[in-house]
Amino acid sequence: MRSTNPPTSRVIAVTGAARGIGLSIARQLAAEGARIAIGDLDADQATAAAGQLPGEAAGFALDVTNEDSFTDFLDAVEAKWGPIDVLVNNAGVMWVGRFDEETEQATRRQLEVNLHGVIRGVRLTAPRMRARGRGQIVTVASAASRLSPAGEATYAATKHGVFGYLKGVRTELRGSGVDLSVVMPTVVATELAAGTSSGSVKMLTPDDVAKAVAGVIARPRFEVSVPRYVSPLARVIDALPDPVRVMLWGLMVPNQVTTLDGDRSARAKYERAALTETTTDDPGAAR
Repeated sequence: MRSTNPPTSRVIAVTGAARGIGLSIARQLAAEGARIAIGDLDADQATAAAGQLPGEAAGFALDVTNEDSFTDFLDAVEAKWGPIDVLVNNAGVMWVGRFDEETEQATRRQLEVNLHGVIRGVRLTAPRMRARGRGQIVTVASAASRLSPAGEATYAATKHGVFGYLKGVRTELRGSGVDLSVVMPTVVATELAAGTSSGSVKMLTPDDVAKAVAGVIARPRFEVSVPRYVSPLARVIDALPDPVRVMLWGLMVPNQVTTLDGDRSARAKYERAALTETTTDDPGAAR
């Protein structure tokens, strides 16, 4: 077992970190002595968020859906502090509703931010880390990497994709000194989760996820569930006969179509902003 290695003095870049989960992660790691680079589409808000943190922190413009923007972000952070020790892939968006009512724009936006944004971050960052023989990429995914709630089909598909991608790249990076980690929270109280239900699982706070991220940076491992029991339980249930599996998941995983039926007002503001081509946000609800 690896010894604990706190993030003191390490350079840590966090995407989608001007608010929500990303800002909580940045705050937690800054309090532990890391130098924090906040990347966000809203550069002014990223700078303002950095100003709230203790120690060394700076805000940078970042559009995770744009190759040049992501490259410029990494270059700018390295120019300021030197090599990035840890990248936290955090940016994400979610549409909720019946699968046949989801717009093409909402589908495309989720794929581009949630899946391609992570792929882009890993592809651009991991080679830099591999070249010097050390580094870590932590991706804040979702319990939807293993589960698929009704009403979140595309969102779950992006998170399944993230999990599969990271497993494959992890195999390629084995022995390189570069660690990959995926943190998978259940429902988190952020704007992304507005109007949805956490079902039988307690609603998490952004600080719960931030503590999990700090923990996996201190002691790297590939897979972290928040709460811890979710992934092991999912494996057990998935091994059961289909009728039993369906019944148990029906009891445990909320049907978000039913939750939202007749009233989408709680999500309207968030989805108008998050699912346009000019906005990214942080993840915060997943099963």
